[in-house]
Amino acid sequence: MRTGVEADVVERAAGVGGELVLRRAGDHHEIISNGVFLMDTRNGESERLLVSAAVQAVPDDGSGPVSVLVGGLGVGFSLAEAARLDRVGAVTVVEREPAVVGWHRGPDAPLRPFSGGALDDPRTRVVTADLVDHLAADASRHDVLCLDVDNGPDWTVTPGNARLYGPDGLDLLTARLTGRGVLAVWSAGAAPAFEELLRSRFGRVEVLPVPVPRGEPDVVYLAHRT
Repeated sequence: MRTGVEADVVERAAGVGGELVLRRAGDHHEIISNGVFLMDTRNGESERLLVSAAVQAVPDDGSGPVSVLVGGLGVGFSLAEAARLDRVGAVTVVEREPAVVGWHRGPDAPLRPFSGGALDDPRTRVVTADLVDHLAADASRHDVLCLDVDNGPDWTVTPGNARLYGPDGLDLLTARLTGRGVLAVWSAGAAPAFEELLRSRFGRVEVLPVPVPRGEPDVVYLAHRT
């Protein structure tokens, strides 16, 4: 959400996808990519729900702690939520931009308060890579896959990310889920065509709208293998 508060530049960095800018606006921070507003630290309710609802949906079948992969570190809300949950035994967070990781790492990192220092949690593994490339190269399976790398299936940050939300991408994501696994996808609005595709491939799909101060609700999609 954008506000009228004047923002000061904290740092500029040359990112994988172009220029990244971290700005401070009052008590909050914003990440700008190539001049386009991506995200800020003003709320985070839907990003936390993305993780908590997915972990809660994993059946407690005696298989042990839940393994979570978070696609996209961003301002850290999703990772912080994963680290907060007692059921979670391991978290892999995949972020393609080294600068974003750096803004969370270290005691004085500007975004550390929002990720809750979760990068230092012994359960956390940080992978600096494109999410699609990582999923293709690493055959590890997880109980929960949380996708928060775009503004939704219909509004991707890079053209290449669109493949995540099509049939081939869902095949890859399904192959990286355990038998009790749950796929969770964040969207800045409803994506009916994506929802229909999920329902054609998963046994159960939940749609969780999250009201926001202005505009249409954020949406969390949960797709259950079982």
